[in-house]
Order: sequence, then structure tokens, then C-alpha cells
Amino acid sequence: MQVELRSELINRLLALPESGMGYQLVDLILTDGRVVPNVMIFNCEIANLPDAFRDIRTSDIVDVRLKQVRPARS
Repeated sequence: MQVELRSELINRLLALPESGMGYQLVDLILTDGRVVPNVMIFNCEIANLPDAFRDIRTSDIVDVRLKQVRPARS
């Protein structure tokens, strides 16, 4: 399931590095304190949620934590 992020989270993600081409791998922090781990965010705005979290709405997401980005190999 895909959920569009709010503008303040989109702006925050725009300032962070990509995990890969066109996506960021993040943990989503929800209003109730739950954490949805390893969520792919496409183009800083669309969260691809696992089926177990299909009840999550845009307003439920309060923060994002970027997973560690591995440096590119030379």
C-alpha cells in the first residue's frame, strides 16, 4: 500500500541523501509511538507500506528516520 507524505516530511527528506536511485529507506514513526521499519520512500513523497500497516494514513506519520546509507564503492 502506498501513502503520500505530508509536505513537512517531504521537505525534510529532500535534504537527506538517497539510499538508492530515486528512493530512501527509512523507519516511519507513527503518532501512537509505533515504528514501521525499512519503508521505501519514492521521490521523497510516497511511502510503500507493508500490508501489515495498510491501516496507516498520512496523518498517522509524524517522523522519518533515514536508515544508514552505505558509501558507494570505488
